[in-house]
Amino acid sequence: MFSLTGKAIVVTGGGRGIGRGIARACARAGADVVITGRSPEPLARTAAELAAIGAEHLVVPGDITALGAIDEIVSAAQERFGTIAGWVNNAGSANTADVGPMIEIDEGQWDRVVDLNFKWTFFAMQAAARAMANDGGSIVNITSRSGSQPGPMMAQYGAAKAGVDNLTATAAVEWGHLGIRVNAIAPGVVLTEESSSMSSAARRRRQVETVPLQRLGHVDDIGPLAVYLLSDEAAWISGSVIQATGGSRIPVGLLTYLYHKNKDIEV
Repeated sequence: MFSLTGKAIVVTGGGRGIGRGIARACARAGADVVITGRSPEPLARTAAELAAIGAEHLVVPGDITALGAIDEIVSAAQERFGTIAGWVNNAGSANTADVGPMIEIDEGQWDRVVDLNFKWTFFAMQAAARAMANDGGSIVNITSRSGSQPGPMMAQYGAAKAGVDNLTATAAVEWGHLGIRVNAIAPGVVLTEESSSMSSAARRRRQVETVPLQRLGHVDDIGPLAVYLLSDEAAWISGSVIQATGGSRIPVGLLTYLYHKNKDIEV
């Protein structure tokens, strides 16, 4: 079950974190995996893991915040594997410098976060759909629980992910007649190399306290769900945003906000 054998799957942001975990999971399910991202070194590490699994794979370094780069990803994938059966829009983030109180966010902070997480997700979805128009396929967007919950200290990130949730549902309606399914995964806090380096042990403990399963997520918690949505077994699933949060219903941004406010009060 949940086989991706014979399917070419594109994973954006495939060199790190959740994208790297999804690429591995797709490879284990038999997919031909195309990984793309801005930095060649992380892509090379992921490629080595895919090779060790025995998966056919292709590395296409590139920045998805440009239409030309997205077109190059599509062309390279089609040249190597023929058709594109699945596309995972994982690339997206918010740098520490762009996080802060809503009343202080400036235009640059807004544009950097919203462009990467919303605008370019749209154009990558569009490119994927055009490539799948003749044969159908599955698009999976990696959104965030911040898209459906208040996001203190990350207002523009949550707004962008809410937009991705809406695009997911809208695309499922518009492209369904083409045989294209569109779904999204909304992870909670997932530990990656990057997030671990930016988060103190005390902060992680506060986050764990909000999760009924009493642990934070791992990248390998998300990969199998992506494989399911990409597989033929999910043929009747489209337009869904699936939460993968360990059961948490408390916005993590609220903890950060309260932490800063309490520090202010103590002072």
